[in-house]
Amino acid sequence: MSIGITLYPYDGEDADTLLRNADTALYRAKEQGRNNYQLYTPAMNARAFERLALENSLRKALERKEFLLHYQPQVDMKTGVIVGIEALVRWQHPDLGIVFPAEFISIAEETGLITQLGEWVLRTACVQNKAWQKAGLPPMTVAVNLSARQFQQQDLVETVARILKETGLEARWLEMEITEGIAMQNADYTNVLLRGLKDMGVKVALDDFGTGYSSLSYLKKFPIDTLKIDQSFVRDLTSDPNDAAIANAVIVLAHSLKLKVIAEGVETREQETYLREHNCDLSQGFLFSNPLSASPLESLVRQHLQKSA
Repeated sequence: MSIGITLYPYDGEDADTLLRNADTALYRAKEQGRNNYQLYTPAMNARAFERLALENSLRKALERKEFLLHYQPQVDMKTGVIVGIEALVRWQHPDLGIVFPAEFISIAEETGLITQLGEWVLRTACVQNKAWQKAGLPPMTVAVNLSARQFQQQDLVETVARILKETGLEARWLEMEITEGIAMQNADYTNVLLRGLKDMGVKVALDDFGTGYSSLSYLKKFPIDTLKIDQSFVRDLTSDPNDAAIANAVIVLAHSLKLKVIAEGVETREQETYLREHNCDLSQGFLFSNPLSASPLESLVRQHLQKSA
C-alpha cells in the first residue's frame, strides 16, 4: 500500500487542494518503492510538474526513436572471455540528454508505455545480437530485463517467440532477467511463465537475489539458470565479513542447485580476486567496462579475442 498524506490547514484550506496535494504525496510514495507513506511538502509540486513533463515527453519518445541500448559485458572469471552482455535501455532526451532507467521506467510502468518500450528493447537486443553473430563475433548471450508490468502480460511467451522468429536469433542466445521481487508476486504464475520460456530454449536469470523476501524453496521450483549477486553485497565484500559471507553463500547455494552465478557491480581487482577464488562463474561491472553502445562493444569483444588467441 502507498499513502499520500496532507494536513489541514497547512497543506490546503479546501478539500480540492488537500486532495490534489495528497495525490502528489501519493506519487512520491510510489517513487520511493511503494509500501510506504509520504507527508506532502510544497517541494513535491515542483517534482510533480517535472514528472508530468517527463511523462508527456515519454509518450512521444518511441515515435521519435529517442531510445537506445547500451550493453555491459559479462566476463567468464576463469578465462577472462566476454561470454554475455546485458542490454540496458537509455533515453536520449532532446533537452535533458541521456536519461537513465531509474528516472523513467516507473512512469512507463504506470502509464502502460512499458509494454511498447519493453518489446522495442527485446527486439533491438535480438537484432543486434544476431548482427554480431553475422559479423563474425562468437555467439554471446544477451540478457534483457523484464519489468513487473511486462511480466504480467498474458502473451509474453508468445511475444518472445515471435520476436526470436522475426529476428532469426536462436533462443539459447537470449536470457530474460526478472528480479526476486517480481518473481514472488505470484509464484504459481511465475512458475508457469518461466517454464514457457525455458521450453522455448530461452535462459532465465534471477536478479537482485538476496535483497527480497523470497523462500529458498522457490529456487528449486522455478526453472532458472542463473542467480545474480546484487551489487549491494559485492560493493563491500572485501571489507565487510557479512557481505562476504552472503556472497559466498549465494555461490555455494547456486552451484549446489546446478545454477550459474553472476556478480554485479564489480569495480575493483580485490573484488574480482575474491569472487574468482570463491568460484563465481561470471562478473560484470565498471572494472571490465562501462555499458557501451553497439559499435564500441563489438570493438571491445574483438580486443578480448585477440588477447586470448
